[in-house]
Amino acid sequence: MSTAVYILVMAGVTYLIRSIPFGFFRKKITSKFLRSFLYYIPYAVLSAMTIPAIFYSTGSKLTAAAGTVTALLLSFFELPLIVVALAASAAAFLTGLFL
Repeated sequence: MSTAVYILVMAGVTYLIRSIPFGFFRKKITSKFLRSFLYYIPYAVLSAMTIPAIFYSTGSKLTAAAGTVTALLLSFFELPLIVVALAASAAAFLTGLFL
């Protein structure tokens, strides 16, 4: 098959995934449980994709854990994202140097 067919199929699937919820939920969702469930889905999906990538991105789980702990601590103190990212990278790098 040609590349154009693959792109058209991908576009169709992407369109359906985004448009089907509009067909099912025509009225405003009034259920508190369902609204809170739908509110947290993006965070859960992002976490499910990010956490494994963090721990398999380096050759050692210890260096990944050092970077993660550093990032969590700095983000707890509400430091800017660039500071958190650079410090976590530096912590993982330095941990890897001394292992």
